[in-house]
Amino acid sequence: MILASPERIAAVRAAAESVTAEVLDLTAEIAAIPSPTGDEAEKSRFVEQKFAAEELATTRDDLGDVVATIPGRLSPGAGARPLLIAAHIDTVFPRETPLHVWRGDDRLHGPGIGDNSVAVAAVIKLREALAAAGEAPAVDLLLTGNVGEEGLGNLRGIREVMAERPEIGAVIALEGHNLGRVTHVAVGSRRYRLIATGPGGHSWGDFGRPNAIQGLARLIAELDAVPLPRSPKTTLNVGTIEGGVSVNTIAPSASCLLDLRSTDQTALRRLSERVVRTVARSSREDGVAFRIEEIGERPAGVVAVDSPIVKIAASALAAFGVEASFDASSTDANVPIAAGIPAVCLGLTTGGNVHRTDEYIDIRPVATGLAQLALVVLSLAEFLATGVLGNRA
Repeated sequence: MILASPERIAAVRAAAESVTAEVLDLTAEIAAIPSPTGDEAEKSRFVEQKFAAEELATTRDDLGDVVATIPGRLSPGAGARPLLIAAHIDTVFPRETPLHVWRGDDRLHGPGIGDNSVAVAAVIKLREALAAAGEAPAVDLLLTGNVGEEGLGNLRGIREVMAERPEIGAVIALEGHNLGRVTHVAVGSRRYRLIATGPGGHSWGDFGRPNAIQGLARLIAELDAVPLPRSPKTTLNVGTIEGGVSVNTIAPSASCLLDLRSTDQTALRRLSERVVRTVARSSREDGVAFRIEEIGERPAGVVAVDSPIVKIAASALAAFGVEASFDASSTDANVPIAAGIPAVCLGLTTGGNVHRTDEYIDIRPVATGLAQLALVVLSLAEFLATGVLGNRA
């Protein structure tokens, strides 16, 4: 399915190996810059400077999304739709987290090193890798370091990038871990804050008054009993809970964060509606007042496993001896997939301890991940130039 001769595959592999050391050095620099979700400005400016150093036309929007362009052989006026390669720059770590990065014989260690510093470095160095292979893409490549992918970032960065560029023809979201995965199913989510309030009081003297914590606990138990379909997989999770004043106080308030997920948008909507109804009914029956606030939403969707973009990704991996695995996840690819734009999320290397301060990536597979990325990009660009991908997933 890839548009590649053995000579092109060999050239891409050699080019990837030639830039791997630079990518790893840049990865360490990126990981040492704090960029918690919602506070990515410092890293955004760094990425902008690095794109400019690669002599690429670069823009940065008000959110901090940085977009650089590698010109394609075909002009946009010829009807050629560009390919977006997206790597998020935010991490899950608070600003005060020590960002110690160190290298062993076979691994690079540090908070955010794989999620998503190495992917950002790979996107920055993509122009150099293609040039080293003697290649130029058929259509424009839009390279982005975007904000707001993690947690309650709500994919705001990729949403903004795509809203400003409706001409985008296909999207590759890039993550540092899980080389070999081709994520073509977007796991959608709805996130809520449930807030319970009551009169409060002394645990002995006012015993019998409604307790916000106990009322919230009963509501959580009721939500936990909601039957969920296994297919499409649909989940409900209480992620945090807090409230109360002291051990001998009837709690006047309590709250929790609720995460609903599904691979099917209809199933997700139905579960969300049931949760809202359950909260409304509990407010009438419990003596504790409840309210529900939506704090996040990610769309669901599917790109068919036999679609051109998925086949291209799988065959590019096969060209370098890696067997593809097809999976579902919540990534920046959710936004284009839900909009009907061909998109996948790819992994760049192997590693472990994701979202922990002792996170690491394996050094040896990075060259393979870079070669995979370059070959997928070149092949997708050729398909976009011919219009084979169309504008639907």
